[in-house]
Amino acid sequence: MKALRCDEPGRLSLIDRDEPHRDPDDVLIRIRRVGVCGTDYHIFHGNQPYLAYPRVIGHELGGEVVAAPTGSGLSPGQIVSVEPYLYCGECRACRNGTTNCCRNLQVLGVHRDGGACGFIAVPARNVIPADGLSLDEAAMVEFLAIGAHGVRRSGLGPHSRVIVVGAGPIGISAAIFAKARGAEVTVLDVNDRRLAFCQDKLGVDQVFQGSADIKDRLDAVTDGDFFDVVIDATGSPAAMQQGFGYVGHGGTYVLLSIVRSAITFDDPEFHKRETSLLGSRNATRIDFETVLTAMRDGHVPTDALVTHRAPLDEAPGQIPLWSRPETGVIKALIDI
Repeated sequence: MKALRCDEPGRLSLIDRDEPHRDPDDVLIRIRRVGVCGTDYHIFHGNQPYLAYPRVIGHELGGEVVAAPTGSGLSPGQIVSVEPYLYCGECRACRNGTTNCCRNLQVLGVHRDGGACGFIAVPARNVIPADGLSLDEAAMVEFLAIGAHGVRRSGLGPHSRVIVVGAGPIGISAAIFAKARGAEVTVLDVNDRRLAFCQDKLGVDQVFQGSADIKDRLDAVTDGDFFDVVIDATGSPAAMQQGFGYVGHGGTYVLLSIVRSAITFDDPEFHKRETSLLGSRNATRIDFETVLTAMRDGHVPTDALVTHRAPLDEAPGQIPLWSRPETGVIKALIDI
């Protein structure tokens, strides 16, 4: 079968490899859609902190069951999504239900080869039935779950004043699920096309384009109170540090971004505001189920999210283009 591999930073290729062997507890899935994520772009550009090259990429996966263990509840031909976080189930984090923080976590497409290929075998517990969804939608569940997880971690609720910084796919997912909880949602980005998308397709309450005086502008529009919850999805160390200044007194700062940098903040301001600082890593089964329910209820504008697509054999040439902001990508899908 063909597989899409990042051989080294800046070089993607299609390789031939054997179809996977299915262990007794595994599900064999024919992959039909692969979402291209910020992580994949970081892998291509050489700034993903947990990766060793070469690596078959792809962790946003939608496919069809080929074979499944007896008693798994899965059947051949069934459309499924994949929870790509392979956890041990035994460490303290797993025992506490935070499988996304597993000490031995292996993420498909990052720590081990991913699903941008014809077939993949994964443990049955990592396979999510996507009945009622299209293959496109099944491939989008994972990135939406990351935003849903960050929103759930934040504890925001109805009438919370929230700002999402960074309007890429992860920021968009956070905005969707913050709105679903009844929050007043502001989105901040430097890309005016993405801001227009958030207003027109997501119905966020207000948007701001980044500028040198953005903190003063946010100060003015909030009467100096700033925000109950700040969610960063920029992938920019400078923006992540600046975001501390947007947190109101008694507020919460959630970092969805991960970067190869130390992040610092002003300690007196941090303590004066009694800021709650939260990392948000991946997602859990609960978040996948939240996304599936929202999709089935028509609360996610899935058709609008998919802006670009290509077959697998064109992906090595398309991904470098999609990684450029001027291309206007929201979510790109690879068809297999």
